[in-house]
Amino acid sequence: MRIDRVLKPQDIVVLLKLTALGHSDWSYSLLASELGMSQSEVHAAIKRATAAQLAYKGAAKIAPNTEHLFEFVAHGLKYMCAPVFGKVCTGIPTAFSAPSLRMRSPAAIKIPYVWPDPESEVKGLSFLPLYKSVPKAAKQDNELYILLALVDAIRGGCAIEQRQAKQELAVRFKMA
Repeated sequence: MRIDRVLKPQDIVVLLKLTALGHSDWSYSLLASELGMSQSEVHAAIKRATAAQLAYKGAAKIAPNTEHLFEFVAHGLKYMCAPVFGKVCTGIPTAFSAPSLRMRSPAAIKIPYVWPDPESEVKGLSFLPLYKSVPKAAKQDNELYILLALVDAIRGGCAIEQRQAKQELAVRFKMA
């Protein structure tokens, strides 16, 4: 196996951003800017995702293969990117602690899960994001934020939360 074909966590972030963009036009420089990555990181992520069949080259552009991406996120990502929890800190709520998902889970009344972010005011249990720039990218794109929070609910939630997140993610991927 070639090492340049092994998926990395940031590849999923790039694919979720493409999903959030839907049919909008994009460029490597736009993705890099909005995701806090370099253009070469974005290019490499798309190359790996295409090799893994999580994205495909269409006639006009590269797009996420949402059917394969859903299967991977729903069943494999929590093993590739097991959740890492840390200390209580301030940050951006994620998983079912995220504002758009909070009311759907009984576990949401517990201490919230947050991506560490010193500029935020919510106190919660640190939940390491898929990539270091996720908090910044999520602040700029609400649809991306929701997708990332759903992915974190699958990675780190209880069975009920995982099931609910998979259902919601399936709906959002079909709309993309």
